Amino acid sequence: MHILTTIIPIFIIVMLGWVVHRHGFLPDEFLGPANRLVFYVAIPAMIFQSIAQSTFGDFFNPLVIVLTLSAAALIYAAAWLTSRGMGMQRSLAGTFIQCSGHGNLGYIGLAVAFYFLGDEGLVHASVVAGFLMILQNILSTVALQTHATQAVAGSSYRLIVVKVMGNPVIVSVSLGMLFSVFSIPLPLIVARSLTILTGLALPTALLVIGASLSLERMAAQGLTVAGAVAFKLLVLPGAGWLLFRCFGLQTIDILPALILLASPTATISFVMAREMQGDGDLATAAISASTLGSALTYIMWLKLAS
Repeated sequence: MHILTTIIPIFIIVMLGWVVHRHGFLPDEFLGPANRLVFYVAIPAMIFQSIAQSTFGDFFNPLVIVLTLSAAALIYAAAWLTSRGMGMQRSLAGTFIQCSGHGNLGYIGLAVAFYFLGDEGLVHASVVAGFLMILQNILSTVALQTHATQAVAGSSYRLIVVKVMGNPVIVSVSLGMLFSVFSIPLPLIVARSLTILTGLALPTALLVIGASLSLERMAAQGLTVAGAVAFKLLVLPGAGWLLFRCFGLQTIDILPALILLASPTATISFVMAREMQGDGDLATAAISASTLGSALTYIMWLKLAS
């Protein structure tokens, strides 16, 4: 029941976002600014506060991080081989690889971790998310650049550095670790301000995700999007779960990481595909299909791991 009472309300809010968008309450003109507010301000504030006010040593598990990154790298490689075996066009292949491994950690993954595991689970997940997000951005950029034209590929190193170092989630995790490791106290005014922003983060993120769903493009993409979604929601968390079990890790240690690995395709995948000559339609379809599908797969993975 705890799994159901966690997952169902989250996706009720996601679908509410889709409904109110269809009825004009969340117009397209609002979605861009709202997404930037969540991505650059609210989510980083939540992550920074949760880590900064915790004892970092209690939440840093190198083995969990290494195994999580290993699972992600394996799935990028498997998706790469699959795209070559299927003879996909260059733009389609790069987007397929990215959508197969690039998870929505900030909006969906952290929301599930917080509502299912509470404050401690959020800290655990935030620490792992910082490292996983760095790897995701690097591998996604490499996949898209490799399958783009030579003109775009020539700037790959600069794009990778900019996207990784400027990612607000990575910045907030790094700053939170700094405050936690050196036990730097947050002034009361700052802490309360961050608490207000934290209350804005997850509900707004879920509404924006719902408003961005495109059921029409899901139907149009067919088997390609089904393959990317299968990699993202089934193969990736499955690989992580097997690695965790092989090394004898306890449930309390693996759940935050497994929740992140089971997250649907990241919304930023569409922006990256569009900027690097990928297939924007496939990215939109994969984001929508994996977001809806994750309502079921999250229940399965949480039940299996709990």
